[in-house]
Amino acid sequence: MDKLTAFDSFVQSAETGSFVAAGRKLGLSASAVGKAVVRLEQRLDVRLFHRNTRNMTLTEEGRLFLERCRRIFDEVEAAEAELARSNRTPRGRLRVSLPLVGMLLTPVMAKFMRAWPEVQLDLDFSDRLVDVVEEGFDAVIRTGQPSDSRLMSRNVGRFKLKIVASPHYLAQCGVPETPDDLAQHQCLHQRSPSTGKIRPWPFARGERQGKIVLPERMSATAVDPLVELAVEGLGIACLPPFAIRNEIADGRLVSILDEWVEEADQFNVLWPASRQSTPKLRAFVDFMAEHLQPQ
Repeated sequence: MDKLTAFDSFVQSAETGSFVAAGRKLGLSASAVGKAVVRLEQRLDVRLFHRNTRNMTLTEEGRLFLERCRRIFDEVEAAEAELARSNRTPRGRLRVSLPLVGMLLTPVMAKFMRAWPEVQLDLDFSDRLVDVVEEGFDAVIRTGQPSDSRLMSRNVGRFKLKIVASPHYLAQCGVPETPDDLAQHQCLHQRSPSTGKIRPWPFARGERQGKIVLPERMSATAVDPLVELAVEGLGIACLPPFAIRNEIADGRLVSILDEWVEEADQFNVLWPASRQSTPKLRAFVDFMAEHLQPQ
């Protein structure tokens, strides 16, 4: 900053022809401007002005240095303008982690890319519990309730899980009419990749909650194999609606026990609380909240 002040004092003195006029433009005394120029000459070991009691003119070295200083201030001004624009316009690389089922959200990502073409999405699909802060993610999208106190979060979409099975399975094994009936069926479960625990099926809360023991035909940490196995008629699965939209639409899977499923799951965008919210991150979170409505 001292160097920039000295450079500015020199430039204004050269352009106005006096320390007094330069001081008026800079809000400094003529003495302060003169001392700044003298210190600059001493540091550079060169005379920048020919000075006498009536006027001052640039030396040859001074003219060369003035040209350089003008370029420096032009660059400073351009940098400030660019930074001001970047504070308004979302741009740059945005690193986001999504669960594997998030691949089904590609249409939403495509809309975001069209809306903000200067943002470069770097998407990492994984069901493992990533460390958002340590691994350098700008944001993560996850289902369920957030639990990391280091992260800010925003709910960007809610959905109701569906209990589904193939028509062939239901024809062979019967259609369960209550959750209790599932005890006599083959159940395909999702296991949490972070805890290893089976994720409970969200039946209506009540006195019987927790007393229903669901058989475990198989379990997987990802959704895709559960969809495929359910389509193949190997059991009943509890799945997010956007993961089985096509299978239900074309009749390969049938939704059952809808009236018993009351709890809604949710998508959250999470980002490090310790980092300043950038325009690209704000744009991403707002866009997801507006467009990510899986149901």
